[in-house]
Amino acid sequence: MSLQLLALDLADRGSQRCRMGLGLMSAHGLNLGSPLLVSIAKGTCLCTAWPRSDLTEGFIQIDLKCVSPNLIAQPPLKLSLDPSQLTPLTCTKLRLIKVTVVVQSVDFRRNTPPHVTLELVKDMMKGVYVQKKHIINVGDWDADIKHVVVEDVSPDCADAGLVTSKTRVELVATQTVRHFQRQLQDEPMDPLGGLDEVSASLREMLQLPLLYPGTLKSLGVSCPRGLLLAGPPGVGKTQLVRRVVGEVGASLVVVRGPEVVGSRPGESEEALRAVFARARAEAEEGPCVLFLDELDSLCPRRTASSAPENRVVAQLLTLMDGMDQSDRFLVVGATNQPDSLDPALRRPGRFDREVIIGAPTLQQRKAILCVLCERMPVSSSVDMAELAQRTIGYVGADLSALCREAAMCAIRCDAQSSGRQEIDMSHFQEAVKTVLPSCLRSSLGRTDLSPVSWEEIGGLHDVKLKLIQSIEWPMKYPDAFIRLGLSRPRGVLLYGPPGCAKTTLVRAAAAASHCAFLSVSGADLYSPYVGDSERALAQLFQQARACTPCILFLDEIDTVIGSRSGGQSPNSVQTRLLSVLLNELDGVGFKTLERRGTERVLQADGVEESPTNQQQLDYQEVCNKDVMIIAATNRPDSLDSALLRPGRLDQIIYVPPPDQEARLAILRVCTRAMPIKDDVCLEELAAKTELYSGADLEKLCKEAALLTLEDEGMAACAIRHTYFLKSLAKMSPSLTAQQIQTYQTPQLP
Repeated sequence: MSLQLLALDLADRGSQRCRMGLGLMSAHGLNLGSPLLVSIAKGTCLCTAWPRSDLTEGFIQIDLKCVSPNLIAQPPLKLSLDPSQLTPLTCTKLRLIKVTVVVQSVDFRRNTPPHVTLELVKDMMKGVYVQKKHIINVGDWDADIKHVVVEDVSPDCADAGLVTSKTRVELVATQTVRHFQRQLQDEPMDPLGGLDEVSASLREMLQLPLLYPGTLKSLGVSCPRGLLLAGPPGVGKTQLVRRVVGEVGASLVVVRGPEVVGSRPGESEEALRAVFARARAEAEEGPCVLFLDELDSLCPRRTASSAPENRVVAQLLTLMDGMDQSDRFLVVGATNQPDSLDPALRRPGRFDREVIIGAPTLQQRKAILCVLCERMPVSSSVDMAELAQRTIGYVGADLSALCREAAMCAIRCDAQSSGRQEIDMSHFQEAVKTVLPSCLRSSLGRTDLSPVSWEEIGGLHDVKLKLIQSIEWPMKYPDAFIRLGLSRPRGVLLYGPPGCAKTTLVRAAAAASHCAFLSVSGADLYSPYVGDSERALAQLFQQARACTPCILFLDEIDTVIGSRSGGQSPNSVQTRLLSVLLNELDGVGFKTLERRGTERVLQADGVEESPTNQQQLDYQEVCNKDVMIIAATNRPDSLDSALLRPGRLDQIIYVPPPDQEARLAILRVCTRAMPIKDDVCLEELAAKTELYSGADLEKLCKEAALLTLEDEGMAACAIRHTYFLKSLAKMSPSLTAQQIQTYQTPQLP
């Protein structure tokens, strides 16, 4: 027989009574007022047995006077109980209890003497059955005291007992309701993948000034007052602060920048002062962290005008300077635009430390994916290492969205099946196509890359081999390069006549390497305003470094970057862009904010101890952290000589026009999807298309198909050889022998 839990009568509120039927009391051997322990919803409640007024069996009413912390945080709603959940107790009279008092307001805790609080607690606790580590609800009394936490009881042999007028009460501490409820609601948070080292550094900075201020004072060192977290959006700055503060055991006061901005003059400063006063009040009960999220919106760089933001910045500086050693709280700010903050905030004494959380590296992405997939029904076919390699440039928020989209794909695919749904590698591959890295969504360059395989490019075997050696090998086999002392090239220049598949070769190399891809043209960079073009190029490199390994493709580089010896003005846009490009290629101007993970160095000792795949990931993470520049031009003589020296564009590859064998391969590729007759002789066409480029051969096949539709109508199903000959008679090659001779003996600077 189950017991249905009913709502308590108003007359029994605060009486610690448990109303039940007489039969149930007799079955458990309970008398009137006997102590009883009731197990409810993962918690317990200590009460006294009383019969119901209507003597009805099968129902129970409980006054939650003395309950465990779980029932305070989550009171039971509608449920039924089993009679076995009722346990009679034998309680003795207690000699001593130690309690923590929970009061409503900070003013009461601050202004009421401890002996007055103790006398009030004695009156409230008289005649109450209590249990160790339980909470007594005294909210029915007309006083500011709301709860009493029983920390310890004496005699020690009894966990539960009765408080009488002779019981001595000792006050351990006094807390506010807000602080107490926050402690009850603290739940273990999920681990943060890939942020272990940053989390340890942040934890150390928080623990020293908050938990050990006396140690620093004895050493004559002042406590740090502020900490600035900087990093791109979505890397987990806010979540990291919440987790570390919870681990340290401090209270957290969260303020987002726009929340304190008011419309009236002085309203923002008043709200900011109230926030610091709240943090001081919280710090009186224990360590506290004041977290200013989106700090750049609250304290931007001050201008010459008397803008309202200038007053907010000045108010924050004044408040941070007014903090002394008695203020046991730390100010933590988070921003993704640290350069837009006012410089006065970033000096020691205000924000003393700066922690940079960069975009996750290969190993960190693998750790994040493992954490995200722990609670998901992931199939054993999912390779986290391969998935981490395919998610270059993804931050934590992107990877979370990727897992969510993969789960949605699995639901859509298994909508008709009734079996257990699992997420396999194909679902993640579909999700990668729709979820793009957030760092590239606002990029200047074009990032949509239609994949092209090497087999789709006819001929050019030597050029393909050189590109594979320069791009694919360093990314896929970095251990071999380290073993032989080789360094990957910084840049590759493709030059040759127009229409010879230079751009297509770059697309194939990027698709085979599984790396991020950015393509930029002169239209993306040039601006009518002085300095905007150089800033755009520097920003492009910054975005590329945020998602390394990355290929940055500069097509028609001769139109973007000119030669300084060609009579151009020293202050021309092309000259300034060349200067920026040379500095970026040499690594000058690298910002601290662009750091990705931690600096790691491969050592010879202990490398054999790690598994083969883990060792491979380590090599790729350490070695593939640079941006590969690939440029293409059909005017190599117009480039500056400083750009073509080794260490910059150190691999110069000539893409020749196709010879007869290459033309035959191109024709086979172009006609692979075309229905051609048996009389079509591609060898004859290859012999007759001297000086034809790859683009000309593709056009030749298209014209033959159009002539077939023109002569035979729309019902034509195959292309005859005569139409290829007609198309060949109408066309002329786009290349000349003199032009090819110029490229074969190029006048490189």
